[in-house]
Amino acid sequence: MNEKKKVRAVERALDILLCFLQRSSLSLTEISELTQLNKSTVYRLLSTLEGKGFLTRDPDTEKYQLGFRIWELSVNLDSSNDPAILFLPEMERLRDQLDETISLYIRDGYERVRIQAVESKQAIRRVAPIGARLSLAVGASSKVLMAYAESEIVEEVIRSSHWPDDVDPHQYRSQLKEIMQDGYAMSVEEREAGTAAIAVPIFNRSAQMVAALAVSGPVHRMSREQMRSFLPDLKKSSEKMGKMLRK
Repeated sequence: MNEKKKVRAVERALDILLCFLQRSSLSLTEISELTQLNKSTVYRLLSTLEGKGFLTRDPDTEKYQLGFRIWELSVNLDSSNDPAILFLPEMERLRDQLDETISLYIRDGYERVRIQAVESKQAIRRVAPIGARLSLAVGASSKVLMAYAESEIVEEVIRSSHWPDDVDPHQYRSQLKEIMQDGYAMSVEEREAGTAAIAVPIFNRSAQMVAALAVSGPVHRMSREQMRSFLPDLKKSSEKMGKMLRK
């Protein structure tokens, strides 16, 4: 196998592992559809990943799950500057204080990713699955992440094929300018019916934005007035989180 084919095989194997960001258990057919690879190729790669312990297969359902090697690797993650780990205690404290769901987002390419969340303890609450990938075009956290991004990045995202046709770029750019001036963003049923959110940026010691911190919940509890009342505590937490980072 030449070097180009070897690299392609590695890319395909990684694509298979990334499928498990969406679901915890997948069949060969489902993985084939998600990766757009033929079943014979997927089967060979699955066998290799299973043999190395990165995946396991349930003999009853014939479905695959992440294996023990993934967890062994995660043990060696450097958590000393990992926002998802560092900020969790403060996010839990803020959740208990505001009694709504707290989420942490970063930008990854043309999407935002929820890297940490603590859900409200109320019966009716905003459910926030960790690892969810969402559009940068709508939502309070998306606009915070874009408002403080370089202009070249903003234009690249707007011009990309990921940009929805129903979001006006001119209006979006105006919203980003307002967010820069205000220091926060709010959204009401922009991305999901029945939910609202307010988000602020988190800056590191070098004044670089590293993430967006958001409070979200059902619209009947999250009026704009209520969300603004959350702002002092939300900003205080974001400042505290920024100081936790080494750089």
